[in-house]
Amino acid sequence: METSYAASAPTREEVDAFAGATVLEFGTNWCGWCRGAQPLIAQALANQPGLRHLKIEDGPGRPLGRSFRVKLWPTLVFLKDGQEVARVTRPGSADEIRDALARLA
Repeated sequence: METSYAASAPTREEVDAFAGATVLEFGTNWCGWCRGAQPLIAQALANQPGLRHLKIEDGPGRPLGRSFRVKLWPTLVFLKDGQEVARVTRPGSADEIRDALARLA
């Protein structure tokens, strides 16, 4: 699992065109909430072959996060064929993330 947030991000048009299951994780490398959630996210995503998981650095002026109206970090947006089907903000358990993953099936 990738441990740092990428400074570059796909465009919203590219994300909307993604086929299959995708999790967009918005946050920053210095965010305490983001660092604290990493074990939960890793546990929930551990047995998800074929799942696209993109960790995207967010903040003011970052268009992809703004297009998804991200306000708090980390925010995980679950997409099926480019359409949002679930969202988890500041997860408190791996089960909360697994419940959102179930919506991708």
